[in-house]
Amino acid sequence: MNNPLVSVVVPTKNSESTIGACLKSIKNQSYKNIEIVVVDNNSTDDTKKISLKYTKLVFNKEPERSAQRNFGVEKAKGDCLLFIDSDMELSSHVVENCVSKLKTENLKQKIGGIIIPEESFGKGFWANCKALERSFYIGIDWIEAARFFSKKIFVELKGFDEKLISGEDWDLNQRIRIKYKISRIDSFIKHDEGDLSLLKLLRKKMYYGTQIRNYSSKKENSKDFNSQSSIIRRYKLFFSNSKKLFSNPIIGVGMLFMKTMEFGAIGIGYLLKK
Repeated sequence: MNNPLVSVVVPTKNSESTIGACLKSIKNQSYKNIEIVVVDNNSTDDTKKISLKYTKLVFNKEPERSAQRNFGVEKAKGDCLLFIDSDMELSSHVVENCVSKLKTENLKQKIGGIIIPEESFGKGFWANCKALERSFYIGIDWIEAARFFSKKIFVELKGFDEKLISGEDWDLNQRIRIKYKISRIDSFIKHDEGDLSLLKLLRKKMYYGTQIRNYSSKKENSKDFNSQSSIIRRYKLFFSNSKKLFSNPIIGVGMLFMKTMEFGAIGIGYLLKK
């Protein structure tokens, strides 16, 4: 596997504001043996039209992201898979670094997945708060999840659990980790938060809360879920670097408030479903 084809699978839904930058970042990778597979979910905007400027492999699949991703793999021809969302952009060496990592470390221990760290950007106060929050997660193995996989191993593990609406990335990561090594690279994915609205964010978290039981009830997820669902564990992480947390006190306090509200919204969603 000297120069493997890498299939980058991108699920979309009404993503016209971000999909162009996302796909352009894939086209601009230093590693060139790439195919782009876009799997849309009945967009009513120009998402598909924009996507077709970058790839002919544009499909439609519903109902949710896990099903879209698995469908994309069915259409993919690559030996390796990279999954990113339509509001993400790859720094220029991400795919090259992932392929290199796979080649070098596979000689020692079979790699099942590779984590690519994320950093957020966007407009406005809440986007700045989210960027600060995400900066604390780099290197935290109970938060980060792999995005780059050998297709053979992905298929062996039967891909994403389509019953999961939230936590599907963590779930796959934890299933792979039972048998294979999870590695990481240093190149970043940039996550475009846009003009982030706290109200929309909390609505999304409440929706995820209605679905979280499907994730938390799986045996292989129970250990990490205890950390992921603990606001105390999250606060300990933030306060472990109080200098960074309060380098801008207003953003720091805003981030803590936002994260507390997110946990509350998830909890409400969980209780409503229960």
